[in-house]
Amino acid sequence: MARPRKPLLSRDRIVATAGALVDAEGLGAVSTRRLAAELGVSGPSLYNHFRNKDEILDAVADSVSAQVDLSMFDEADVRDWRTALHDYAVSYRAALTAHPHIVPVLAQGPGRRPAGLRVADAVFGAMVRAGWPRAQATHIGALMRYFITGSALGSFARGFVDDETAYDPADYPHLGQAHLLAERQQRVDEGAFETGLRALLDGLAGQYETVRATPKSS
Repeated sequence: MARPRKPLLSRDRIVATAGALVDAEGLGAVSTRRLAAELGVSGPSLYNHFRNKDEILDAVADSVSAQVDLSMFDEADVRDWRTALHDYAVSYRAALTAHPHIVPVLAQGPGRRPAGLRVADAVFGAMVRAGWPRAQATHIGALMRYFITGSALGSFARGFVDDETAYDPADYPHLGQAHLLAERQQRVDEGAFETGLRALLDGLAGQYETVRATPKSS
């Protein structure tokens, strides 16, 4: 009987394996030696596809950016700029919260990552088409990335322990229910994200009215 052939080593297979390691154990789990062992290959064979570990992590980060829905920024899409930004933010956060350990890499910016650059291009282009000046469209793209990646870097609710005795009312008179936050993590964190996102978009809507009312210089 013929021996089963090993799957061919490819960039996609390396990225998928590295991404699984990051998801399961964090960024510190990824090394070329560990990856080679997981893939059943020799370490040097990885260098036929990536120059180093940082390039592999870049590719993992870009695979997460590729999961973000950008359809709301298509020119044919009927959503207005505010709704488009809201739907984009929700999709982007969902991708990050599914892969929280890679967020610090994504937070560094797109660099040369194709999917990350497509995200930046889509947001900027849609804002300019909506009538935002180019400088402010750039600021909006930056603001959205700050807000979304910041919200995914850690859980506010999980930062509180579920021990009621940790919150002595003599010391913390307003934290009598803080021990319940951890068990309500998803509801608290999603509610905070939506509250912040609405406030952010409300603020931008006010600025937009000013922009639209300001005569353009000839």
